[in-house]
Amino acid sequence: MTEIRGGVELPARREDIELRTDDGLTLVGELARPEVGDGVATLVTLHPLPTAGGFMDSHVLRKAAGRLPALADLNVLRFNTRGTSSPRGTSDGEFDGGTAERADVAAAMRFVAERGLPRPWLLGWSFGTELALKYGREHDVEGAILLSPPLHRATPDEVAAWAGDERRLVVLVPEFDDYLRPAEAAERFASVPDAVLIPVEGGKHLWVGENLTRRVLDEIVRVVNPAALPLATDWPDAG
Repeated sequence: MTEIRGGVELPARREDIELRTDDGLTLVGELARPEVGDGVATLVTLHPLPTAGGFMDSHVLRKAAGRLPALADLNVLRFNTRGTSSPRGTSDGEFDGGTAERADVAAAMRFVAERGLPRPWLLGWSFGTELALKYGREHDVEGAILLSPPLHRATPDEVAAWAGDERRLVVLVPEFDDYLRPAEAAERFASVPDAVLIPVEGGKHLWVGENLTRRVLDEIVRVVNPAALPLATDWPDAG
């Protein structure tokens, strides 16, 4: 048995993919699927701010793709938004501060629909939470999971628009976040009474450390496939 930690990749079907936007760009990404079957749900991940080093391999998203297809029967779609580079490659276009990226979210959701991937959820981290809040309601998703939302770009009206929506909104707020801490988050999301705010003791914006990674992945699975909990911490074929 090998402990599941760090960059361990558990068995999955992994496929390099390309997304096509309505404004003619090609975005590079990866789809990780369970070894067998269609999976019970799909995470469409939206990465942190590319101008601050965010990309599809930002560690929580990479670890979700490395672990959750095997541990929780989930599909995980990762991609670089426009102008963003990673070892997978560079997506066409230029960073647009969250405006033209609306088309990037739409391209990802069109891919999910074309592939018939089940029960899509948006999983945004930092800048990715802004895209989820601004544009997620335009698509056929079951809800959005927000990791460390800074609420720099999503307006109060865009947040409040989730009130009364049948899609779920789950918000993980680190105790020591650089931008939005639990008390302020409670105020900023008060316009969405059904939103579930989860303060994470000891957490920081970047979720560094195996304990915080596991906490985040546990909370994601608790939302989309609670039957898979508790997640295994060892795997016979890992490594």
